[in-house]
Amino acid sequence: MTPAAILLLIVIYFGLLFFISHVVSKKNSGNDAFFKANKNSKWYLVAFGMIGTALSGVTFISVPGEVGNPELQFKYFQFILGNAIGFIIIAKVLLPLYYRMNLTSIYSYIEHRLGVVSYKTAATIFLISRTIGSAFRLYLVVIVLQRYVFDHYKIPFAATVLISLLLIFAYTYRGGLKTIIITDTLQTFFLVSSVFLTIYFVCQSLDLGIFSAFEQVKNSNYSKIFFFEDYLKANYVWKQVLGGIFVTIAMVGLDQDLMQKNLSCANIGEAQKNMFTFTGIFVIINIFFLSVGALLYMYAAKNGIEVPTDLVTGKPRTDLLFPEIAFHHLSLFPAIVFLLGLTAATFATTDSALTALTTSFCVDFLGMDKAENLNKPNIVRTRHFVHIGFSLLMFLVILIFNMVNDSSVVSMIFTVATYTYGPLLGLYAFGLFMKSKTVTDKLVPVICVVAPMLTFILNDHSAKWFNGYVFSYEIIIVNGIITFIGLLLISKPATSETRF
Repeated sequence: MTPAAILLLIVIYFGLLFFISHVVSKKNSGNDAFFKANKNSKWYLVAFGMIGTALSGVTFISVPGEVGNPELQFKYFQFILGNAIGFIIIAKVLLPLYYRMNLTSIYSYIEHRLGVVSYKTAATIFLISRTIGSAFRLYLVVIVLQRYVFDHYKIPFAATVLISLLLIFAYTYRGGLKTIIITDTLQTFFLVSSVFLTIYFVCQSLDLGIFSAFEQVKNSNYSKIFFFEDYLKANYVWKQVLGGIFVTIAMVGLDQDLMQKNLSCANIGEAQKNMFTFTGIFVIINIFFLSVGALLYMYAAKNGIEVPTDLVTGKPRTDLLFPEIAFHHLSLFPAIVFLLGLTAATFATTDSALTALTTSFCVDFLGMDKAENLNKPNIVRTRHFVHIGFSLLMFLVILIFNMVNDSSVVSMIFTVATYTYGPLLGLYAFGLFMKSKTVTDKLVPVICVVAPMLTFILNDHSAKWFNGYVFSYEIIIVNGIITFIGLLLISKPATSETRF
């Protein structure tokens, strides 16, 4: 597939998104549509669209790429099982709370429960966490586009990033969540279709039927799921499951991005139906992503294809194996299918994140949902400027990450999340389970900074201090516990107003 053909396909793809955005936002460009999609989203559209947001280009490329590591294989599915349990907890515990309080920003709960400074701290943690996480995800697809398209035209990496963000901004700045619900449904369709079609095309190239292919995957050296052998290692099953549960609660249940979609449903019943449906689809799709990884390595072994190396460091980049095979070793149609899936996965995540970041800042820091501000002049224009600001911030973060990254993006994202989202776990746990206490509000930011620092020190020295024990994603639990203990140390008896 030539660079020109890839570029043409991307132009057509975004033309379709712009058309949808224009139609949807023509009558829905106000703040209520942007923040809450007018509170009338269909649960089945939200459930299907959330797949694209939750998976992203990281799942599309990095997860299949990691399958070739003997220490990893299908290890990621242990984490996915934890995710599924986490989604159920969110549906049964957090969603009823958010609907009962009729929240636009989920961090308003912290304001009611712990105070204004705690509320701003929680919102700030989200803004930092989501900006970094979304930048990492977009970075992954940009390096693919750079390597296979824009390098051909001598366009610098920074320009590729800027073009990508400008395209996302152009179809989200007016309609916001109202637009995202529709475009994410379309993008998830492309993503899911791409997974199944990729399996079909690779199986065809390997002269395997679908059922015989899965049998081959099952018997290969790539498909080990459960690692019970050594609890000291990061791939140990219960570390992965526990990490999956609490990373999900933090990165989904305490994250404005995915919760904003849930809160756009008409009532709690529909929101819970959405979450349960989404959970089932999410687990199944990830099984197929891991299977794609095994098939790709089998195809590479059969055809003598090496894992591509980083053009700067010269180190192997497993997350480039999928695009390498799709663009250079399969026929035109499979390459188109891959590109559509990758583009859909990545931009469905980033457009949603930009909308959530804008919503959180406008509601949590500018108070745009408050009655006294609803009819202020130029309020929509102010929201547009906030949207631009977060687009530029993400641009800078991607450039910084490009200079320092030297590891798989999927592991980097969840590693960072264990530090940035850990304090949110502690804040919400304290609010929910310590009803008789509140905190000294002005000291909460100190706790939320110190806790990740102590967690990092603990993680860095764990092998030496704990007889070879290596933390994995379960380190987020430690981070949350340290935050919780810190909040206890600055706690005081709650008044009737703060016992929510």
